[in-house]
Amino acid sequence: MRKFFQFVFCVVLFSACDKVDELTKFDMDYNTSVVIESAANINLPFNVFTPEVETNSESEFEVNDTRKDLIEEIKLKSMRLNVTGPEGEDFSFLESVEIFISAEGLEEVQIAAAVEIPEETGASLDLDISDIDIQEYIKKDTFNLRLNTVTDEVLTEDHTIDVQTVFFVDAKIFGI
Repeated sequence: MRKFFQFVFCVVLFSACDKVDELTKFDMDYNTSVVIESAANINLPFNVFTPEVETNSESEFEVNDTRKDLIEEIKLKSMRLNVTGPEGEDFSFLESVEIFISAEGLEEVQIAAAVEIPEETGASLDLDISDIDIQEYIKKDTFNLRLNTVTDEVLTEDHTIDVQTVFFVDAKIFGI
């Protein structure tokens, strides 16, 4: 009987730890935009840069009851591109796109991509995500995104693209 109670105690203890661990996991959203200019070359890769994205990570961590030094991992959870201009346009002009993140003092790394984008792609495009820990980039005050794109159509107008990112943050429980 004693072993049964020990077993039940262990199950309850581990269950409680899992629930507490879930409290130290949260998402951080960042949005920015880029313009693909009408003079872009066809079938040749070219780069488009976002403005610096302010992370406000210290306040985001504080709101979620954690600190920078308690972060175990930050990974890109999702990235979506949306054509916002010109009105009625879609991603049929885009052949491929690779997204890179950089920050002061850190090497640039690829975090997302879409290769062989179908012609019938609409005005939103969800990218394939790289499974890498990018916490050092998000802990900085700012980061930059670079889009390496290839178009398969001549663009007669500038295209504005909104870049929506969601980062998954996992922090240590009680600082242990």
